[in-house]
Amino acid sequence: MLERAPIILPKKRRYYIETNYSHYVHAHHKEPLNVTRKVIEENYPKYLNAFDKVMKRRSAHMFNMFIMKNKEFKQYAEWLFNILSLAEREIDISNYSVQEARVFGYLSELLMDVWIEKNNKSYVECSWIQVGPRQLLKKVFFFLIRKLKIKNSRTHF
Repeated sequence: MLERAPIILPKKRRYYIETNYSHYVHAHHKEPLNVTRKVIEENYPKYLNAFDKVMKRRSAHMFNMFIMKNKEFKQYAEWLFNILSLAEREIDISNYSVQEARVFGYLSELLMDVWIEKNNKSYVECSWIQVGPRQLLKKVFFFLIRKLKIKNSRTHF
């Protein structure tokens, strides 16, 4: 597969009734995503249009899974960790749950497509499987709670 493109990604996850932005803010704290946009605007302004475009999409390469050739990996890692480092200075996670304290992992899931979009990187997609139960009914239940903004002490599973 690396002979066809320098990057291998999982098939995109599709959100049929939400954008990447709305899915994120219904599942997580909104502030980190807004801080990340501000960091990009101030430090990587050439990436801002790609960021906004990705946020409006209804699909993304999620799960922080990829295989890259060394050159692309070094470029991506430098860009990504610079952004996350700057965002980390602005985001106070001291009152976040254990799940939400993983915020930088959640942000990086969306930043992958921003980097690919801006740099016009070619990639191939492959299928992936989840090990363990998918818990679809539980996911639907908590999705509806978040969508309806019902307060619940347990917003994630």
